[in-house]
Amino acid sequence: MDIEISREGMVGIVEINRPPSNFFDYELIKDIADTLDAFDGDSSVRAVVLGARGKAFCAGANFSNGPSKGPNIYDQALRIFSHRKPIVAAVQGPAIGGGLGLAMSADFRVTCPEGRFSANFARIGFHPGFGLTVTLPESVGAPNANLMFYTGRRFAGEEAVAMGLAQKLVAQDEVRQAAMALAAEIAECSPLGLAATRATMRRGLVERVRAAMEHERTEQMKLRDTEDFREGVRASAERRPAIFVGR
Repeated sequence: MDIEISREGMVGIVEINRPPSNFFDYELIKDIADTLDAFDGDSSVRAVVLGARGKAFCAGANFSNGPSKGPNIYDQALRIFSHRKPIVAAVQGPAIGGGLGLAMSADFRVTCPEGRFSANFARIGFHPGFGLTVTLPESVGAPNANLMFYTGRRFAGEEAVAMGLAQKLVAQDEVRQAAMALAAEIAECSPLGLAATRATMRRGLVERVRAAMEHERTEQMKLRDTEDFREGVRASAERRPAIFVGR
């Protein structure tokens, strides 16, 4: 199984299980969205923890066979943003590129010093995706979002909390437990009051993310056939600096 689904009390849990890097593809994002839809239909589930097995949360999209030209993965990603119950992401390691986008789809993020948050798209000759052009500046402000986009720099857990990328810092082996505790605290609230408040606080988010994803995908489609993107993916896989030529 590429995801593990479980429950503890009133908290539903979905965890990526593709170690070591937990790369995602269309099928994985669809599986997560399907699980969240099922949790939406279960009145006994009042909050959700989104996590991953192993040392990485999600190191981004799987480009091992080149960028996907199949079904639009953002159609499935948008379903995650449309989920009606609070989500706490347990980020115990790298959340890179689209993996950062997945983490930012949650309401809250719990992390650790080993957490790594990076919008590394420009470093591989690509354009940000997964709605990050909306969620990142809304969480950390435009200057910090631009710093992340323009440099591709990795921010550790302490920096992530200071910037507002994450809300709680604990030891790495306590991330899941701390995320569960926060989700359980949320689940103690009135489900009607909680749902109404969350709908108000996230009002218009899905529409903004939908528009952003349409633009993000258009830009990604332009860039995926460039020499720079091919070089960026190669360099990343070979763990070396990329040599970009601007075409």
